[in-house]
Formats: sequence, C-alpha cells, structure tokens
Amino acid sequence: MLRWLGHENVAVLDGGYPAWVAAGQPVNTATATPPPVVFTPLLQSQMLATAEDVLLEFGDSGAMLIDSRGPERYRGEIEPIDPVAGHIPGAHNYPYLSNIDSKGHMQLKQILRGRFQILFGMVPAERVTFYCGSGVTAAHNVLAVAHAGLGIPRMYAGSWSEWVADPERPVVAGN
Repeated sequence: MLRWLGHENVAVLDGGYPAWVAAGQPVNTATATPPPVVFTPLLQSQMLATAEDVLLEFGDSGAMLIDSRGPERYRGEIEPIDPVAGHIPGAHNYPYLSNIDSKGHMQLKQILRGRFQILFGMVPAERVTFYCGSGVTAAHNVLAVAHAGLGIPRMYAGSWSEWVADPERPVVAGN
C-alpha cells in the first residue's frame, strides 16, 4: 500500500514480530516518539485495477486475473462474508497461503519465481491483476510477485465484495 502511495522505502518483517524475537533481535517496551514528517503521496495508479478494468480485460490473452482466496471460496463451495459465492469469470486461483512456508515465512524467491512464471506463462507481471475477498490477501500475492523479482502486478482492491455488489457483473461457481 505504501508503494501505491509513492513511498519507496518500505519493508516487510518476514515472519512478523515472533520471528524477530526468535532470531534474538533487540526489543524494548519504551514508547517511541519519532519526529513528525510530512509525506506527500504520489499515487501509482498503474498498480490498481477497477471493476471496469477487469471487465475490459475479459478474453484478453495478454492479461490475467488471479483470485487469491482459498480454493473452496474460489469454487463457490463456501462464502462466509459476501452474499454471492464463486469467482470472476476467467480468473485463475492462486491462494495467498501458497506463499508461506511451514515456519510462517515467505517462500524462497526462487520457489515463488518458478511458481509465478508457470502460472503467468507469457503474461508479464504488470498485466496480472490479483483480487481476493476485500483486497487484503491479494496484497500478499502482489508482495510475493515483487519479492520473486518479477515486477509489480496490479490489484483489484474492491475485489469480490465490490464485484458481487453489482448483480449485473458475471459470476462463476465451480472450477
């Protein structure tokens, strides 16, 4: 999200706070008071896709849409949040949890690169759009693609919740 706002100096703590502590890194309970700074966002509009963008790319072999939710939600077998189950027509399924190893860390870059290269085929990362239920886990896949060194794909932030809010938009259940 910070990169979308134009902030380049960002990082993710792989494995989160528990991994930091387990690695013996320093921690303290003091309250930090950093000096205030002014940040002026410079939106990177090419990083986001709208529902209209998704509709325009239906059938475009040079673009790809990927659902980041679990397979059971993608297939429409369960839908715990939204009133409609299924996925956007033409979407492939790549659950964001595939990016995490058994210890809760991001998979190695080489592993992710290989998986995404197979999934994307000839489609460049910049023409790939990820979505999920509400835009949260799709961001994880965007991060994983960037971590793999393949570029920055787009994210449909409105995701499934926005998609199914319009009954005119098509929905698919099953594979």
